[in-house]
Order: sequence, then C-alpha cells, then structure tokens
Amino acid sequence: MAVVTTETPATAAPVAKRVPAERTHHDDTVIDEYAWLARKDDPETIAYLKAENDFTEASTAHLADLRETLFAEIRQRTQETDLSVPTRKGGYWYYTRTVEGQQYGIQCRRAIRDGETEPPMPADGAPLDGEEILVDGNALAEGQNFFALGTFDISPDGNLLAYSTDFAGDERFTLRIKDLRTGEVLPDEVPDTFYGSAWSADGSTLFYLTVDEAWRPHRVWRHTVGSPAADDVVVYEEADERFWVGIELTRSEKFVVIDVHSKITSEVRVIPASNPTGEPAVIAPRRQGVEYSVEHHGHRFLILHNDGAEDFALAYTSADAPGDWVPMIEHSPGTRLESVDAFANHLVVSLRKDGLTGLRVLPIGSTDTFDIDFPEPLYSVGLSANPEYDTNSIRLSYTSLVTPDSIYDYDLVTRRLTLRRRKPVLPGPDGRPFDPADYEQHRDWALADDGTRIPISLVCRAGTPRDGSAPCVIYGYGSYEASMDPWFSVARLSLLDRGAIFAVAHIRGGGEMGRRWYEDGKMLAKKNTFTDFVAAARHLVKSSWTSTDRLVARGGSAGGLLMGAVANLAPDAFAGIVAQVPFVDALNTILDPSLPLTVTEWEEWGNPLHDPEVYAYMKTYTPYENVAAVDYPAILAVTSLNDTRVLYHEPAKWVARLRAVAPGGSYLLKTEMGAGHGGPSGRYDAWKEEAFINAWILDHLPPSA
Repeated sequence: MAVVTTETPATAAPVAKRVPAERTHHDDTVIDEYAWLARKDDPETIAYLKAENDFTEASTAHLADLRETLFAEIRQRTQETDLSVPTRKGGYWYYTRTVEGQQYGIQCRRAIRDGETEPPMPADGAPLDGEEILVDGNALAEGQNFFALGTFDISPDGNLLAYSTDFAGDERFTLRIKDLRTGEVLPDEVPDTFYGSAWSADGSTLFYLTVDEAWRPHRVWRHTVGSPAADDVVVYEEADERFWVGIELTRSEKFVVIDVHSKITSEVRVIPASNPTGEPAVIAPRRQGVEYSVEHHGHRFLILHNDGAEDFALAYTSADAPGDWVPMIEHSPGTRLESVDAFANHLVVSLRKDGLTGLRVLPIGSTDTFDIDFPEPLYSVGLSANPEYDTNSIRLSYTSLVTPDSIYDYDLVTRRLTLRRRKPVLPGPDGRPFDPADYEQHRDWALADDGTRIPISLVCRAGTPRDGSAPCVIYGYGSYEASMDPWFSVARLSLLDRGAIFAVAHIRGGGEMGRRWYEDGKMLAKKNTFTDFVAAARHLVKSSWTSTDRLVARGGSAGGLLMGAVANLAPDAFAGIVAQVPFVDALNTILDPSLPLTVTEWEEWGNPLHDPEVYAYMKTYTPYENVAAVDYPAILAVTSLNDTRVLYHEPAKWVARLRAVAPGGSYLLKTEMGAGHGGPSGRYDAWKEEAFINAWILDHLPPSA
C-alpha cells in the first residue's frame, strides 16, 4: 500500500496505489483494490485524504475571490442577530437566538407575563426582557472544531433540562441534566447516547437511548435524576438488527412511547408517564410489512397505519385496553397520510396529494373536516412546534421556492391564518430589497422510460429565457420515501441572480407522489430512480430550460448514490456533478453487516449477502462497481471523516477508481477532517462550504448567453 508522497506537487492529482483485495460472492470474484482506504486509523489513509484536500485546494485556487463573494452575499442577505418566534409551553415562551459573529444558536426562555396572549417579537432580534439562557451553543463549542446539540428536552414541570452534545460529528452524544431553578448542571452524565429522550410526568425520571456497534439505537434506558449512570436500568432492548428504537413523550404528557421500527414494520410500546417503572405495554404486536404509529388522545390511542392501506389510514383503539382498530379515516389511494397530531379539541392530519403537502383538520365531535388552503402553486407546509395539548390554535411552518421560511398561527375555530414571522432576507449586492416577485417558480413534468410522468419543480429569475441559454442546477434524492418538497434558500439566490435555474427532480424512491412512488424506486426497482433523473435532465434540455453543457447535477447521501449512478448511466447529460457524502460504494457496504446501518438497510436495497438476484442487480448500478473508461463530466465529491452514515472511504475509493479507469477527467475529493454526515457544524462554516460548492458549480456553468 502507498499513497502520494509529500514531494508530489499539489497541482498533480494524488494517486492511490491499487492493492488487490479479493471478495468472492455467488461465484463472482471481485477485486476491490482500494479497500485499504477504509482503514481510518492508518496514517497513510489520513495522508492520502490530506493530499486530496491539497489537490482540491490547488485546483480551485482560482475560485478564491468568487468563494469570498458568494460567502459575503449569503452573510449580507442574512439577519445574523435574530430570534425565532417564541413557543408557549406552560408558563414560558421558549425560543432560539442567534448573534452576529457567533456560530451557534442560543436556547432561551422567558416567563409569560400577565395579559400576554401572543409571543413578543423584537424587530431587531434582541433578547427578550427577562430572558433566561438555557443552553448557549457558542459557550459549549468554545475551543472545539465541531459542535452539535442532540437532545433538548424540558421536563413537564419546566424545572429540568436534558441536553446532549457531540464534539466530533460521529453522533455519539454525552447527555447531561441542568436544573433550571438554580442554573446548575447536575452531576448526572451519560456518555455515548443517541438522539431522543422522554421525561416522566413528575420529572424524576429520564428515558434515553444508546446504540450498538452498528450505530443502531437499540436500548431504552431509565435514569433517575440524581443517581449515577451506572445505576441506570435497561427498559427495553431490541435484538432484531433490522429494527431501530425511538422514544418520546406524548403531547398529552400521559405516556412515554417506545417506537420500534424497521423500514417496513412497526411495533409500539407505551409506559404511563405517571408510573415510569411500569412495564412497557405493546399496542399491537409487529406483523411483517405493517407499519403504524401511535398518538394519545383522551381515552384512546390514534393509530396511523398501512394495514391494507398502501397510502395509510387512521384508526383508534382504547387507551385502557388496546385491541381492535376502529376506522376513522379510510384509505384513499393517492392521498398519503403521513402523521396525526392530537390536541384537546382537534386532530390535525399531515398528508400529501398530487405532489404537495397539506393539513387536514378534524374537529372533535363534528364531521366538519376541512383542509387548510394555501395560494401558491408550489409550497411546503407542516406543523411547527406545538407542545401545548389544550389549545385551539396551532403553529405552522410554510415555505416555497420563492417564499422565505414563514411561521403562521392558525385558529382552529375561526379558521384564521395569522403570519407571525417571515424570515428576513436583507438586500443583496445591488442594494435592492428582496422581492419574491423577482423570481418565478414552475412545475414541469418529464416522461420516464416506462411512461411515468416525473414532476420537476423549478425556480429562476423572472423573465429567464426559455431558449436553452440559461445555466441550471438539477437536484435529486429519491430514496427512503423522503420528499424533496420546495424550500427556500438564501444561498441559492446567488445562483439565480447570476442567471441560473434551480430544478428539483421528484424521482421515484422518494415519497412525493405517495407510497407507490417509493415502492417503485427501491429494492429491485431501484434503477427507476436513476433513469427518472436522467429523463428529468434530458427534459430540461429538450424543453429549452437549459442545455447539456450548462447543466450541473447535485445530490447528497443516497442522493450521492444517485449522482454516481447517473454519471455512469448518462455521462453526456451533464457538465458537472456534485456528490455530497455520497453512498457510492453501496454494494460493498450492504454486503458487510458489521458496518453501521447495513442490516437495517436490507429492507431498502435488498440483501445481496443472501439473495443472488439482489447481488446481481445491485452490481449493475452501484457507482463504484461500474466506473468505466468513458468521458465523465467534472465531479466534485465532498465527505467528512467522522461520518457514521456514509463512511468517508466510499467517495475516496470512488474518486481513486475514476482517476485510474477514466483518466483525463476532472475529479476532486474534499474531506472535512473534523465533522460528520451534515458537514461543518457552525453556521459560518456551513455558509463557507456552500460558497465553495456554488463557486465550483458556477465555474462549470457558462453564463447565460
């Protein structure tokens, strides 16, 4: 094994020597000559990654001024000292503040004063009078290269705060408890915890999660406040490696919910919050292929499920003696029910139909069910923070490709929508105030190879020509039933104002068009995801939105797999490809059950370890296995050394093989040496990363003709 030597000039691409390592499976011998790059603790691996970073830095040095300009534009348009809309819970308003020059948010609260029925909103983002700082991320992150807050959970009486921190990016959190009455951080400290927690009704007990060696949350623990972590008790342990465990307290604060789920099967247990030492009770035993979730409402549990209902139905069962499920909302093909939220006098169902999100209100004791209407043709809407159970008002989050993130309060009785705040977008380089009317959003449709219509969402400057001269970025994901609903981006404005179009291809494997859309883009239908994306790209060219030499594709994580797959499938369709934390070595990863997430992923991709058909199918599309001696578009791969979801060596191996098999192309690898799956943690660092990527994109997009 060897890597590029220190004498190699930074302007020369690093060369990873090929060290054959054989893998035999189903009588098919595979040589993985870059497998050594998975040895994270090997100094030669780190030296190689640093050499790649040096090469990337040298190769993009001419973009330094543009990067600084783009970063300055993001910062110029952002109100850096800002305050979120305070949320009411008990006797307090809870909110987050940011301060100009500081990387992280500050979690705060302020006691509600007599007569206050609406949240106070200082225009300048200043602290509320009488504020209490709960957690200051900047203070916690001092001296650290990375910081992330995991759990942030206030006890029902408002006296205690459970919070957890990660300083590496590997999503192993240390859990602590703060007494908000005194400001003291208690001696209670639990290392290596996962996201999620739940308090008992009296705040004496905290439930939390830990992971196994494969990074799977599998144990629920019970911690008594004031006792050492060594005395904590395992409440539930999931032995089946396909299943993850989650935990939460119901909005009613009556039950602790233990949610056990694989990709296609669920099982829920509950513990009365007033009896934290009680035995968890099963709502309904798991049945393969049946998914359900539970919400508490008065005398009943609400059950959202897919038992004989592909797009899900809503039912209920007794909270005292869970049994048969009584129908409430019957299955309606094409209307995907995604969640249900219970309030004292209303239920709110989050759904999607025709590629758009929606909210349906069910008043208790009335058949007058209604959907909340919104005027834009493309938008994303969902429930925001709504911790209060006994309320007739709910808080919504709303955005679109041209509308900045907005918070509304909706009166469930009068049906009146009140805008509480729209995130400010400050004037850009030209000094003009931001105006959504300066931009257009469109819905277009591409035709897939099998005749399926693929929705595409687009945004551009008003009046952008439809003659093929506009540069374009096309984004995609297409896995895990995750929907890429329209979202607003300040950083994107810098592209739009330079004449670029931004498009999102809503390809199969995502959830935009319901559960069938997802099923038709997974397992042995996974290739639909890739061919859909290529069809969307070619449609944009055929419809004169852009041209091939002005089109850059972008995706991350499973969307990075998409990027690698379409690079092999249609290298002629793009001028450039950005693959962030890309899952490009999917076959090798899914063959190794010791790696994080592998076993839980078998119900998404198939099990190539035991199913020859799945192995053969995956081998035909996984990017690393299918690099060919063709002319690839320019490729930028971005990863993080401490990523536990898509390990850094996947893009490292991919780039090495691209250089060896298809020399002459432009392939860059950038590794963040102290971060995880989400990249840099501080907001300014994240803006710099986005400026780096957008500068690279603009460098590969000829300006509008």
